Amino acid sequence: MENKNEINGHAMPSSNSADHILGKSAQKSCREKLMEFLNKNLLVIMTVSGVLVGVGLGMMVRNMNLTKAQMTYFAFPGEMLLRMLKMIILPLVVCSLVSGAASLDTRSLGKLGGIAVAYFLVTTLIASSIGVALAFIIKPGVGAGALNTNSLGLESISSDKETTDSFLDLARNLFPANLVAAAFRSYVTDYKMVAVGNDTNGTTLYQKVPFGKETDGMNILGLVLFAMVFGVALRKLGEEGEELIRFFNAFNEATMVLVSWIMWYIPFGIMFLVGSKIVEMEDVVLLVTSLGKYIFASILGHIIHGGIVLPLIYFGFTRKNPFSFLSGLITPFTTAFATCSSSATLPSMIKCVEENNGVDKRIARFILPIGATVNMDGAAIFQCIAAVFIAQLNNAELNAGQIFTILVTATASSVGAAGIPAGGIITIAIILEAIGLPTNDLSLMLAVDWIVDRTTTVVNVEGDALGAGILHHINQQEMKKQIGQQEELAEVRVEAVANVQAEEETSPLVTHQAKAVAAMPEAIESVL
Repeated sequence: MENKNEINGHAMPSSNSADHILGKSAQKSCREKLMEFLNKNLLVIMTVSGVLVGVGLGMMVRNMNLTKAQMTYFAFPGEMLLRMLKMIILPLVVCSLVSGAASLDTRSLGKLGGIAVAYFLVTTLIASSIGVALAFIIKPGVGAGALNTNSLGLESISSDKETTDSFLDLARNLFPANLVAAAFRSYVTDYKMVAVGNDTNGTTLYQKVPFGKETDGMNILGLVLFAMVFGVALRKLGEEGEELIRFFNAFNEATMVLVSWIMWYIPFGIMFLVGSKIVEMEDVVLLVTSLGKYIFASILGHIIHGGIVLPLIYFGFTRKNPFSFLSGLITPFTTAFATCSSSATLPSMIKCVEENNGVDKRIARFILPIGATVNMDGAAIFQCIAAVFIAQLNNAELNAGQIFTILVTATASSVGAAGIPAGGIITIAIILEAIGLPTNDLSLMLAVDWIVDRTTTVVNVEGDALGAGILHHINQQEMKKQIGQQEELAEVRVEAVANVQAEEETSPLVTHQAKAVAAMPEAIESVL
């Protein structure tokens, strides 16, 4: 009898072996899915694990009572990460803004720039309002009147800078006198006492006179403005500017390759950044019990703004799920949490927004560097809470005018706030000067800034990312509208051509002429 598994001499697989092959392929597909998931999310898993391991490592090393020198050595891998990220900021900001501004036409650039500025201002103003409202509801400074810098063993910080000079410095830094120096120095106003004469008793009279000086720190605001304007100028040149635009595009792509390499070091660096910060902590219990309400109010404000307000604004514009957009940005958020620096988070943010969320490169590289410089929603929240906290600490009643001044000053001064750890403390000094409160208690803010600054930076970069997503959506809608208009115009043209041809064929004049031509032979015959 012929074997059922043999047909025409060829062996056919049995049903058991077929099931075995199917099971194997199903297993393989599961394995492939797992490998695909790990390949896609490996960096995110490693980064989050780095933070958790860093916390555990910090708690272990904390009990070893390291000397200051040993703490410095322990923090070295984390310091290297910060140095790498800061190294890449300058070429990334300048090249991405030049290529981004040059790739957008002037009309689109103006429209997108206007929407971005409006978005940044409105979200920062909302953040300031949330901060002030929470400070009045929670009252972090009430009952803490006995608390001062000495009770926590802190050094007092004072700032006698005039509010007017702070805003004038902002304008001066927009137009740096030396672009090379702007890469590592900023302009600040200082004061000197100058003798202006004697009074009637012969006592010498002195006057406080402002003078300018350069201080260490990149003038990112001036570089951003120059790069934007330079990109627009290259676009205006036309063919002559094409070669330079290609140069900046290539420079930008090469910088992004460097960023992708640095990102693989982030999990290791973050582990030691977090661990060293835990080792360096002084008496955490005393700080939390003394300033617990202030810390709680700040973090609650960040949760409300970052978890409710910003996602609602994104949903209102795009009608898309904001949390699916944010889920692709876990690595930048973790970096922001560990480094406390919007500028240091910029490289990984640009890469993730483009690759994970599909935002147009031109939009991402134009908006995100600006956002990292001028959009400080998280900072505005904690600055307003800090200002009201210090007022309550000093038993000072704030009137409506002072509250309005806090809102406006926090919104305006966050534009020039440095995207670095503890950069917002300087801005609090401006707000306190504006409402006439002492700046001696600023060291209290600095004592817990390492806690609050983490959620502050996460909210800052979240606002930038969602802004890029909104602008990408608006740009897509505009492009669809333009394509639709072009298609309609093409249809109208086709219809117009068809109508002209039909009119030519059925025109009374043409018909009359045709009849006359047809009747001519008959008329000639009748005459003949």
